[in-house]
Amino acid sequence: MIYGILLAAGSAKRFGSNKLLYPLPDGTPIGIAAARNLKQSVEHIIVVVRPDDTKITALLHAEGLTTIVSKHAEKGMSTSLVTAIRATKNADGWLVTLADMPWIKPQTISNIATMIEEGADIAVPYYNGHRGHPVGFSHKFLPDLLCLTGDKGASELLRTNSHLLMGFQSDDVGVLQDVDRPRDVLSQSEFISSY
Repeated sequence: MIYGILLAAGSAKRFGSNKLLYPLPDGTPIGIAAARNLKQSVEHIIVVVRPDDTKITALLHAEGLTTIVSKHAEKGMSTSLVTAIRATKNADGWLVTLADMPWIKPQTISNIATMIEEGADIAVPYYNGHRGHPVGFSHKFLPDLLCLTGDKGASELLRTNSHLLMGFQSDDVGVLQDVDRPRDVLSQSEFISSY
């Protein structure tokens, strides 16, 4: 069983407000769009949220998704990821997605999950030579994932295990597009729709 993990416990300091609630041009909140893409792609999903983020938690529950609270989310992305891995440690692998990346196509996510199911140790998409998200890990990395610290998530794990990384070239520019500021929503949406 592959678990899809949606990391939705960031502080959004640069954004100025809760960016996961900010609407895309079609009115869908950013975090819900990312969650729906993940839900279309994998059967088992867990979403990591902040303790005080009741609004996004309620919206995620309305989507039929399971949430888990990262009690120390302020310590960085790794803390949230470890929380999710610990809660799903019997999984065969994990597909790690970010809630501020609402434009990743469900098919791209499915491709990563399939690669892990078929034996890849680490799986990632590339767009025009740039590594993107989501990232898949096999169960083999359970001990390493549980030891992560800081705010860089699993990037160091990817760097030190690059020889095990299996990637595929994707036509999905969404694998590189996240939201840091309100202006990104319109500019990235326009950019995505031009492809």
